[in-house]
Amino acid sequence: MDIHFQRIASALNISIKQVSATLGLLDEGATVPFISRYRKETTGSLDEVQVAAIRDSAQQLRELDKRREAILKSLTELEKLTPALAKQINEAKTITALEDIYLPYKPKRKTRASVAKEKGLEPLALRILSQSRIDPEQEAAVYINDRKGVANQEEALAGARDIIAELVSENTEARTKMRHHFMQKATYKTALVKGKDEVGIKYKDYFEWEESAKSAPSHRVLAMLRGEHEGFLKLNVLPPDEPAIELLESQFITARNACADQVQLAITDGYKRLLRPAMETELRVAIKQKADEEAIKVFAENARQLLLAAPMGQKNVLAIDPGFRTGCKVVCLDRQGQLLVNTTIYPHTGQGNLKDAAWQLTQLCEKHEVEAIAIGNGTAGRETETFVRGLKIPDVLVVMVNESGASIYSASPLAREEFPTQDITVRGAVSIGRRLMDPLAELVKIDPKSIGVGQYQHDVDQNKLQQSLDDTVMSCVNAVGV
Repeated sequence: MDIHFQRIASALNISIKQVSATLGLLDEGATVPFISRYRKETTGSLDEVQVAAIRDSAQQLRELDKRREAILKSLTELEKLTPALAKQINEAKTITALEDIYLPYKPKRKTRASVAKEKGLEPLALRILSQSRIDPEQEAAVYINDRKGVANQEEALAGARDIIAELVSENTEARTKMRHHFMQKATYKTALVKGKDEVGIKYKDYFEWEESAKSAPSHRVLAMLRGEHEGFLKLNVLPPDEPAIELLESQFITARNACADQVQLAITDGYKRLLRPAMETELRVAIKQKADEEAIKVFAENARQLLLAAPMGQKNVLAIDPGFRTGCKVVCLDRQGQLLVNTTIYPHTGQGNLKDAAWQLTQLCEKHEVEAIAIGNGTAGRETETFVRGLKIPDVLVVMVNESGASIYSASPLAREEFPTQDITVRGAVSIGRRLMDPLAELVKIDPKSIGVGQYQHDVDQNKLQQSLDDTVMSCVNAVGV
């Protein structure tokens, strides 16, 4: 772990002592906000961002070590682990580097290359790959063997090319070059799935779209991936083929002769059949992770703004959970947020009901000395706000309140315990009113993902989103207190 302390300290530009002390506190179960606020003398005054970065970096390095151990164990069991290979594995600094080292030795399902090796064509492949001045067709004639399934020279050469193609695709240096090339040069290309133009109209902006993968903003990446997942879009993330193949040729072509021509054919095949799909998959994962990280930062900031919205404080509040046909649920809360009375009004179902709703609201405001009216911003919210403002009730503030997650709270065990005799519509209206009085105290009662922090919150890594939002809630609670 000492080497991990060094890596984390170097990456975050802090001391090894600070890393060690912080991880010790985290391992004891201390939270990020607690450490940053109440253990400054231990950590050297690290802030929340630094403490969270230490925690996340340590987790990544532990996962790296776990994978390293699994690979070493596998290679030992396969009797392929050499001191040089073990050194490479122990020095690998990323999961990607580990997997590249392991790939040539990894147990595989049957491949074209493995079939060719079973036919005894590996020596021919290595001879051709050396690109010495030999006639590959004459060399291939030696390997014709009906019993092994090599009927002629072309079949022998095809098998040799399959072996070379796999060697190229599994070469660590080649994969590193291709990975960089894909990251720099790949473009998103989307197209409409045939016959989905009407049902997929919400993705019309992406029916024919092309954009650099490196610079595409996270919201567009998530939109394209969602469109593909829902079956409306076809999506490719690829660079042009020619420059990629030229990069491989510059690495593997060492001569100009008949053998080099065979190697060139194998490179093109290896790129298109093996390396390109693998790199596209890797790139998709990397870009999705980057988009998730960017989006989660936005979602966490949105949640922070909701949680830390200025509280109105202890006021008599009338809260409305709007609705059209089923009516608007109305509750009155005292200055401590306790439920006084509830009723239902129907301002959107006819002139007679409108007058009755106006009379009821006016009477409730007078009787309970209401100082503010909180209106949920969901279905019928704007229409209800227009109706309430039209009443012009004196000295009463009218406020639209974000009601995301109120229905989640209303069906929760906590809400049932507090209001066992009330239905969920009453509980939801109470939550809307309390959000106006003290947003943080009310919102901490529900899963932060239910607050409604962003358009694509359900498309990102849910574990990472949960961790980020949990951190945000704890940070806000520690900052304000509940």
